[in-house]
Amino acid sequence: MPNYTYDILILGAGPAGTAAALALHGHGLRVALVDKACFPRDKVCGDAIPGPTLTAIRRLSEAWYQELRTVQPQASAAASRLFGPAGQELLIQWKKPTFNSPRQQFDDQLLQLVRRHTVTTILEGYAVRDVHTSEQGVQLLSADASQPPLTAQLLLACDGANSVAVRKVLPRPLDRNYHCAAVRAYYIGLVGTDAHTSEFYFLRDYPAGYCWVFPVGGGVYNVGFGLLSAQVAARRVDMKQALRQLLREHPQLAPRFAAAQPLTEVTGFGLPLAGRKLPLAGPRCLLAGDAASLIDPLQGHGIDKAVISGILAAEQAIRCFQQQNFSLAYLQNYERAVHQRLGRRLQRSYRLMQLLAAWPALLRLGFWVAQRRPFQHWLIRLIG
Repeated sequence: MPNYTYDILILGAGPAGTAAALALHGHGLRVALVDKACFPRDKVCGDAIPGPTLTAIRRLSEAWYQELRTVQPQASAAASRLFGPAGQELLIQWKKPTFNSPRQQFDDQLLQLVRRHTVTTILEGYAVRDVHTSEQGVQLLSADASQPPLTAQLLLACDGANSVAVRKVLPRPLDRNYHCAAVRAYYIGLVGTDAHTSEFYFLRDYPAGYCWVFPVGGGVYNVGFGLLSAQVAARRVDMKQALRQLLREHPQLAPRFAAAQPLTEVTGFGLPLAGRKLPLAGPRCLLAGDAASLIDPLQGHGIDKAVISGILAAEQAIRCFQQQNFSLAYLQNYERAVHQRLGRRLQRSYRLMQLLAAWPALLRLGFWVAQRRPFQHWLIRLIG
């Protein structure tokens, strides 16, 4: 594949893709960041920005970290309040800085870092319909016939849960035991809430899921419900209706939402969960973020895993160009790096999620244990 358009193509300008672009800065490579959307764009999510996300960006650049912290709107998340299925409550104070911010603004702030501080070519509105990879290179074909194909020596596929790169390069069937279905809406007018405390509700009727209420700034709350897809299918759960019912009838949620007003419709999304070893490298291709199925099965978030895996993919790409080695065997060093950095913890989270789903009494025991201060720190470390 002669006359490459770029050295590296990054498919997807979410947290994994932008982190990869930032990590590639300064290495003399021709990099293009490609996304079907035009930013800012909405991304259905819980909007919690875990502390490791910020730590990973800070390791790249203190200045970039400080810019990222200025994103608005945002609500600092100083604490989390957990509600058990029997009405138990547990308040956890967090030491590391973290906040909640709508993904529409947060992802755009990350992209602005790439735009301001790197020479990355940013191609928005380029929807990819096909991906061709071989031992010689990569080609992306646009859904718009008027847009020319893009070629490169290496592809970093960061295009999310419905990744076209996964379908074309490393296809895998949907396994509902490693997939979560979720719904989300924005609300205002809640009462009895703290603008700096994220709330998690563990439910008696849905042991493999939870409801969340996250402040995102300006009196707005991200409200959602997630459940293991295997249970959704087995019980034929209408997720949107289930969320509305929870807000009307749950003894601790209903008073908070009695006068609340929705700002958006309830929107659904899918989350590919971690917990099993999957191929993350193909011919001239590396998967990162949600495309690599790196969402924490217990906590349900993946932004920090996306940023970390995007940086690891960029580091492997730099080594490939330094060594002029793009063989699959060499690319698989990235798989080992991801497993070493993230895999063991994510597999442990998956096993714990399975235990809680199969034995709901363990959740009640966990709340009881957590009330005893000597055990609270241990429990927090266990669940992350």
